[in-house]
Amino acid sequence: METKLALSGMHCSSCALLIEKSLSKTPGVKKVNVNFASEKALVTFDPQVVKTSDLIAAVEKAGYRASTEENYHRHEEEISLLEKRFSASFILSLPLLVFMFWRLPYSEYFSLVLATPIQFIIGASFYQSAWSALRMKTFNMDSLVAIGTSVAYFYSLINLTLGHGDLYFETSAFLITFVILGKYLEAKAKGRTSDAIKKLVGLQAKTARVIRGKETVDIPIEEVAVGDIILVRPGEKIPVDGVITKGSSGIDESMVTGESLPVEKHAGDTVIGATMNKTGSFDFKATKVGSQTMLSQIIKLVEEAQGSKAPIQAFADRISAVFVPAVITAAVITFIAWFFFLGQPLSFALMAFTAVIVIACPCALGLATPTAIMVGTGMGAQHGILVKGGEPLEIAGKINTIVFDKTGTITNGKPVVTEVFGGNEVLQIAASLEKLSEHPLAEAIYKHAQSQGLTLQPVKYFHALPGRGVEGTIGETKYFFGKPDKTAEVEKLQVQGKTVMALLSGKKTLGLIAVADTVKDTSPEAIEKLQKMGIQTWMITGDNERTAQAIASQVGITNVMANVLPEGKAEAIKNLKLKIKNSFVAMVGDGINDAPALAQADLGIAMGSGTDVAMETGGIVIIRNDLRDVANAFDLSKSTLSKIKQNMFFALFYNTIGIPIAARVFMFAGLILKPELAGLAMALSSVSVVGNSLLLRRYQPGKKNYLSDFAPLIMVLAFTLLFIQFARFSAGMK
Repeated sequence: METKLALSGMHCSSCALLIEKSLSKTPGVKKVNVNFASEKALVTFDPQVVKTSDLIAAVEKAGYRASTEENYHRHEEEISLLEKRFSASFILSLPLLVFMFWRLPYSEYFSLVLATPIQFIIGASFYQSAWSALRMKTFNMDSLVAIGTSVAYFYSLINLTLGHGDLYFETSAFLITFVILGKYLEAKAKGRTSDAIKKLVGLQAKTARVIRGKETVDIPIEEVAVGDIILVRPGEKIPVDGVITKGSSGIDESMVTGESLPVEKHAGDTVIGATMNKTGSFDFKATKVGSQTMLSQIIKLVEEAQGSKAPIQAFADRISAVFVPAVITAAVITFIAWFFFLGQPLSFALMAFTAVIVIACPCALGLATPTAIMVGTGMGAQHGILVKGGEPLEIAGKINTIVFDKTGTITNGKPVVTEVFGGNEVLQIAASLEKLSEHPLAEAIYKHAQSQGLTLQPVKYFHALPGRGVEGTIGETKYFFGKPDKTAEVEKLQVQGKTVMALLSGKKTLGLIAVADTVKDTSPEAIEKLQKMGIQTWMITGDNERTAQAIASQVGITNVMANVLPEGKAEAIKNLKLKIKNSFVAMVGDGINDAPALAQADLGIAMGSGTDVAMETGGIVIIRNDLRDVANAFDLSKSTLSKIKQNMFFALFYNTIGIPIAARVFMFAGLILKPELAGLAMALSSVSVVGNSLLLRRYQPGKKNYLSDFAPLIMVLAFTLLFIQFARFSAGMK
């Protein structure tokens, strides 16, 4: 069994690892994935051994809070609390800033009075979190803040008691103030990474107008049941998924299809919840409600994707697991070196120790991957691309070979009449016969005749001739419609992949009708785009070689696997992976018939089909049924992976340059970093990583995101200058 927990109280990636550790130790838990950025835990467990309440208790034992209920206002509540804590801390800290430059009578006692509530009331959460980590025999980011501020506060308290001059109450106060400021800015930025979910949730209708007998009643959408008849008027949102029973209208389905023009809908057509009714009124029967609607399934997929981990995250997790102990060790070495070997005063060595403790930031590294995945998957959802997690997102960036199913993927999946030889009279007679037929191509001919406004004629003595066609009498004339004799014209049409049928009266051929499953308008453009990206394209189909080659040539594919039955497609994918060395193979299909092949490929990509999106198999679902979005999915994947690598590089660069400056290694060059400014730099680094991920929100399919590409260079230069200026400012202070 699997459950999702909404978490609160986490402050860094170490907190996430701490919760993972606590949950993993719980008997019956099989697998745990805690995502720091999305503040969610996905837990797989044995319900016979452990209950959900036990999982929540395990999280609380680690010092955090958990709930099974999603609270989309949780971020706003957290931001509001941090804002209040920062405001209180800042107001109390301001007088300490004055005391740093002007010694006023009894200022040291005022400093103690002002710093104490900041340290133990506003900063209480740091101690609580550090204690929870210690109970689990580990350290987290709050451990560093608690140690650093405590050193400054208690050293100052002892000196004040003994009457010595070195006091650093302002250091501990401003450290806490700046760290809370960083958390506040980080929380605001992180909230924006989940905007996609908020927008999707906001699309849902709140009420539905249900017809009960002769009355219509407005009820909450949660109370709508399958089978209810719902009335929708112009300008209203369609509340749930269903089928129109009466009336017609133009419906804006841009939420799903991306097409801005309204789609005409009539009785028998499906409608999708949260789309907008534009022109007419209609009644429809609810077929999917609650968590089964298309919008709910999309929200679920995006939430799961945003809470997942990409394989590349393992690298950051390994570093985060040893990061805090390594920083504490570096700080202790710094203290020993300055105090015992280089003969510096105790206050100097302690401030260097404190600066190293607070400047090191595992948060930046912990946020590198999840924030990019959250923004990337969110942008994908907005552009009709549902990525089902970090793993398929990462694999999509490596794909070099792609296999397309033909029917419904490259083609429209529905046969249509392409040519009629003999005029409307031939079409009218053929459609009159085919109206009584159950052959798959009969509907295409019948609908084409309807679209031409032809009136069908009554047929007597109708017979279906298996493998050949149909025959019947109209008026006094007997007609046959079916398999034609081989002629040059018929051969020419068949080479193009079309099915040709002849209308005969006696032995005289009256005309021909060609029917084919036509290629989607966008398929050739999509294939060309993928080939320009250096991806080898293949087509797989159960059709004969001639038909397969005809369709493939229309879209520019030269590699064709024909005569492959549905059960043989998975084996064909397996053989292709063995045939092409160093290949990463993606399979694109309708997600139902092609499920085994989608699973066999390195990446399965399912073409969405209206409300069946929840049933689709594969790591990526293309909602709009447009092959161009396959190329866009690969492009988005590469952009997201690039952003993750940028974030990781910057997080490592930040700590590489920041720790030596904090340790006062460059004191000879006049660079000494005070602990409170080190804390501010630490806070800003986390914010900058989240901000870098947010640049993915500028992603547009097929367009370069230059600001996102050059952001790391700008950030490296900016933070190098920031460190230097902070250090020079510190050196100029007392």
